[in-house]
Amino acid sequence: MTQGNSSSKKLLGILVGGSGLIGGTLSNYFTSQTPDTIELRAPSSKKLSIRKASDIKDYLKRFRPDFVINTAIASISANAQLALEVNYIGTLNLARACAALKIPYIHISSAATLPNGENLEETDTISLKPELNNYAKSKLMAELTLDYMQKTAGLDYTCIRLGIVYGKHDHKTQGFHRLFFSIADESMPVMFTRRKVMHSYSNASKIPYFVHHVLYNRQEFSGETYHFVDKDPVELANLILTIRSYLELKTPKEIYIPYSLAIIGKKVLQILLRGLSRLGIHGGLPPELLFLENFYKTQSLSADKLHKSSFIDPNPSETIYTKLPELVIFYLTHWTHKNMINTFNEDVLGPETMSYGFTSSPTELLKSIHQDSTAPFMDIIEP
Repeated sequence: MTQGNSSSKKLLGILVGGSGLIGGTLSNYFTSQTPDTIELRAPSSKKLSIRKASDIKDYLKRFRPDFVINTAIASISANAQLALEVNYIGTLNLARACAALKIPYIHISSAATLPNGENLEETDTISLKPELNNYAKSKLMAELTLDYMQKTAGLDYTCIRLGIVYGKHDHKTQGFHRLFFSIADESMPVMFTRRKVMHSYSNASKIPYFVHHVLYNRQEFSGETYHFVDKDPVELANLILTIRSYLELKTPKEIYIPYSLAIIGKKVLQILLRGLSRLGIHGGLPPELLFLENFYKTQSLSADKLHKSSFIDPNPSETIYTKLPELVIFYLTHWTHKNMINTFNEDVLGPETMSYGFTSSPTELLKSIHQDSTAPFMDIIEP
């Protein structure tokens, strides 16, 4: 593939993991922005299970795609078997199929493969050790195998490593959106972090533009790993307090809990959950507690390699802070409709929403609907 796609052939791509935040954003982009040049199929797990090599081989053999994108991941709290099968074996089987078909493979990875530190480069990965958590271990093994296959099997791949991802339509409520939910639900009474802890964030809405560019510039991007993150890292404490301000809440209080005390609290909770399990009450720690250390230590990724590439950011001024007003309205509306939260100030959503009228002025809403919105849909009648 070359920039501009000089051939008239319409490309066919396979997207694995299309139901997630990244996969859904990619699917929507290619469906709406490239209908004449790229068709992207996103089969469900019933049609193509990343855990089954036979599914992958049969599906790719049947459709003969021009490229494959993998955004599928197991939950960060998944057990060893599931993490291994989805994050590693699934990646391996997709890569083997792409190597056989001699087509590009775009792999979405995670900053979980990196240590803590500032301005980390693409080569600054952690060492593969048994004590790594299942998520980090499986994602790191996937990256190492892709690099190995590029050298030994000629695999044409690009690894896109993300920081903390933010965007709309993350219905799993994880990562940044779990943090946001904890603040909105007023279940975070104090600050479980320390001042000046910095993290890198990835804007989900920009990722499709990079993937699109990468597909048409294989010579530059083949066999390479890129950190796809916003230019500047963000202080976690400041972000939490900014969200609190948007939601007009009084918590979390600006009281910083030391890491040692947070660890004690985590262990107490683990003991409590074990005790409840003996009574037939089963539960688990929030998955994010696997990465409690990251709440207290900086991990900022260098985006220099990305900025020196031929890719041009479609909206360089857009950051987690500029997107917050939009995200606040979207997620508060979503969580309220699902009865997941009801403690926030509903005025945050503004009086423009129909639900506001339904709650406070149903008579006026009914009158408005009768005046403007009851005409039959005449356009559905065939001429």
